[in-house]
Amino acid sequence: MPNNPETIELHSGDLPHGLSFGDSVAVDTETQGLNLKRDRLCVVQLTAGDGVCHLVQISANNHSAPNLKSILADPAVTKIFHYARFDVAVLKRNLDIMVSPVFCTKIASKLVRTYTDRHGLQELTKELLDIEISKEQQSSDWASSELTKDQLKYAAADVLYLHQIRDKLNDMLIRENRLALAQACFDFLLTRVELDLKGWQNMDIFAHS
Repeated sequence: MPNNPETIELHSGDLPHGLSFGDSVAVDTETQGLNLKRDRLCVVQLTAGDGVCHLVQISANNHSAPNLKSILADPAVTKIFHYARFDVAVLKRNLDIMVSPVFCTKIASKLVRTYTDRHGLQELTKELLDIEISKEQQSSDWASSELTKDQLKYAAADVLYLHQIRDKLNDMLIRENRLALAQACFDFLLTRVELDLKGWQNMDIFAHS
């Protein structure tokens, strides 16, 4: 896929009826902040990995989005995230759906790229794909009804390369015999999200102290 996004489709409230992403869809969310209890969901980005990014704006008063929810909850479609723990929690809290099954590129990276402590999307995209992406719009007003061109490009870049990154990391997991361990982590994410939403987000309940 070329380094620049080819197509960005902006939708208000929901995805178009009948839209299919195949057996896997890359997903990201944009919120007003990083506090799960305070900051609401504003945008959901999705792509089939074909260079087309669909951005769904979610208003404060309308969380119905039946077409979006159907895809995110479909057990036959793997949802690829970078840092799924936050995004899955945001989607559960705001859209009342539990997203599954999941592949998290941050978890996969931490399991196989043990030669570094840099596991951000920017670092993964550069190392694995030799593509530079910008994070300048990470902190901006995502609740605005009129998103800027820079915001749209930033939001699209957060998902456009996740399929390729997933494939690279999957090969590394197989090489290091850690694929089953990664899958166990992905499966546990749903429980981790429940803990986060019920007040244990900053506590390691497995720790001795």
